[in-house]
Amino acid sequence: MNYNFSDKPAVLGGTPVRDTRTMPWPEWPVWDENEEKALIKTLRSGIWSYNGPLENQFNKMFADYNGTEYALSAANGTVTLQLALEACGIGLGDEVILPGLTWQATAATVLDVNALPVLADVCEDTWCIDPEKIREAISPRTKAIIPVHLYGSFADMDEIMKIAGEHGLFVIEDCAHKHGGEWKGKKAGSIGDIGSFSFQLSKLLTAGEGGALTTSSFSLYEKLDALRNCGRRPEPAGFDKTDKGAGFYFDAGNFLQSGNYRITEFQAAILIEGLRRLPEQNKRREENALYLNSLLEKLPGIKPVKRDERQTAGAYYNFAFRYNSKAFSDLPAEKFRQALSAELGIEIAASYIPLNKCSLYAPCTKAPRHRLSEEYWKAIDPSRFDLPVCDRIHSGESVCVHHKVLMGTRKDMEMFADAVRKIYENAVKLLA
Repeated sequence: MNYNFSDKPAVLGGTPVRDTRTMPWPEWPVWDENEEKALIKTLRSGIWSYNGPLENQFNKMFADYNGTEYALSAANGTVTLQLALEACGIGLGDEVILPGLTWQATAATVLDVNALPVLADVCEDTWCIDPEKIREAISPRTKAIIPVHLYGSFADMDEIMKIAGEHGLFVIEDCAHKHGGEWKGKKAGSIGDIGSFSFQLSKLLTAGEGGALTTSSFSLYEKLDALRNCGRRPEPAGFDKTDKGAGFYFDAGNFLQSGNYRITEFQAAILIEGLRRLPEQNKRREENALYLNSLLEKLPGIKPVKRDERQTAGAYYNFAFRYNSKAFSDLPAEKFRQALSAELGIEIAASYIPLNKCSLYAPCTKAPRHRLSEEYWKAIDPSRFDLPVCDRIHSGESVCVHHKVLMGTRKDMEMFADAVRKIYENAVKLLA
């Protein structure tokens, strides 16, 4: 593309680098006649939920895809984290270490089982939990670590598994951003004790809402399956749910107190088709992310988020990079993001707000539920944690855009880089 980079920035009324009226970004979610046929077929079958054939088919496909013995669908990614904690026997007084830079649900689910979320700072080059901060946070009450594979990065699973082994801790991988990503040839969700996935609308694999759990432990699988299904143990092999006379499978000595966290057959139908597309979509996103990073790293003040060499296959929920305002005449990151959004016609956002300052993570607004004791009440106050790296990333460095941008062409990536360069050339005007 040939631009006059001294043109007035779009946010100031100039012509944008990309006019989305004539050049829209790829759409998300992706679907075609395969979903339509599957949904109509499900509708006509009369089997709409409760361990139906499509749900079982998807679970088998998802386990095979991730290289785990078992996969279980559930209502959403928040529920899957909660069930994972319960299956690991984590409860009142136990501590769970997790990064301060994540969606609030990662911590909220720890509260939901009456345990204590312990927020740890992140690595500045990957934005994932810092293993050294995990070590510093471990106490006699620590029972688990929840590493979050954030945006396009992988948490350092080698160090995390080493720490967990040394201290006898469970590892629950939050893979809401990492469907299909690989660490040393192993899929996200297959490295720790349990993997937790989200299928919410914006995710790499979606049914609008939904989630899944992966594990290779039969004992954890049994607990997880019972917890998502009103406390019932898994149905025996050969059990035919479509047989109207089969009744329900009960084992009176092995119930667990729980609720209904199942998905529907309609969601399973969509997920089956989405999973078939996922490998090719991930390949395209990775190729474009690597190409865009190669363009951006040539520009002053722009630094890609580190891709660890042990990450053998990428998965990008957001494309993210690091911004240095000094190279842009001290243009604040917020103004940079606004200007880039105007040039490209798509939302450009900061990272998640650190959980010690996030208005959506507010444990002390639920006194009737969480005020179990004065000691617990003080311990769950997120403001007690100091997260300087999280703060710096969110407020001054982070630039994030939805993964649908990476579904485009190489020319789209070049246009993205051109928009960043245009802002660089016009930083003084933007300050004025």
